[in-house]
Amino acid sequence: MKKIAKAFSGLILIAALFVLGNSLVITYPDEYMIVRQFGEIVRVVETPGVSVKIPFVQTSAPIPKALQIYDIPKSDVITKDKKSMIADAFVLWKISDPVLFTRHLNGQVAQAQSRIAASVFSSMKSVISNMDQTEIIENRDGKLAEDIKDNIGGSLDGYGIEVLAVETKSLDMPDDNKQSVYDRMISERNNIAASYTAQGNSSAQKIKNDTTKEVSVMKSEANAEAEKIKAEGEAQYMQILSNAYNDTSKADFYNFVRSLDAAKASLKNGNNTLILDKSSPITQVFYGY
Repeated sequence: MKKIAKAFSGLILIAALFVLGNSLVITYPDEYMIVRQFGEIVRVVETPGVSVKIPFVQTSAPIPKALQIYDIPKSDVITKDKKSMIADAFVLWKISDPVLFTRHLNGQVAQAQSRIAASVFSSMKSVISNMDQTEIIENRDGKLAEDIKDNIGGSLDGYGIEVLAVETKSLDMPDDNKQSVYDRMISERNNIAASYTAQGNSSAQKIKNDTTKEVSVMKSEANAEAEKIKAEGEAQYMQILSNAYNDTSKADFYNFVRSLDAAKASLKNGNNTLILDKSSPITQVFYGY
């Protein structure tokens, strides 16, 4: 009888532990816990810890709360100028509404990724089809990714999904036309450089012409001023001579000095003989006139 009682007690203990195990809901920090009753969602446990449910009547299942990253398969897209490009991107997303996520996607991350891939590809195709290839390459610093994310908008809200960012890992041309595109881009850049060079040369020539004109005007004005000063000097010189010759004592002296200058000028090239007229001021000095 004791053995039967112990065995019965053990069965009761096991049953109690089994019921207790089916009554506990353990929620981790990086997940939501969905509690259902007869298939209907009755509550969502968002706070980490241990809670309880009705055993055998209610069931629980976790769905991720943490930020998710999904690498979208590569896809071909066509630009506005009808160029083919290969887009490789990834998406950062999270579950914003666990109830909608569970109802529409059965809480399956794989189904969510399928929806995200379709939505992102549609947005990427729409954005890129409105941009030229050169514009796409120039906007790969962040604007392109932002435009793709903005174009997705709230298309995934109904599934309880929020897209936080769309980043393009690579956005490249197919191998068969890479070189032709690169050559065209180099040619365009060379044309732009040539245009800038021509504009610079034109501006430099204009500055040079303006400077030459200013220098010519300044030289002309300076020459005119010099001629004016020279004329004024000569006028003053003539005035001084006139004043000097009006004074008899000074006139004799100036005549004598000028005669000496003339004599000096004639005694050149080995000529040591000076012939003077009797009326010369120098002769008059010797004669004591």
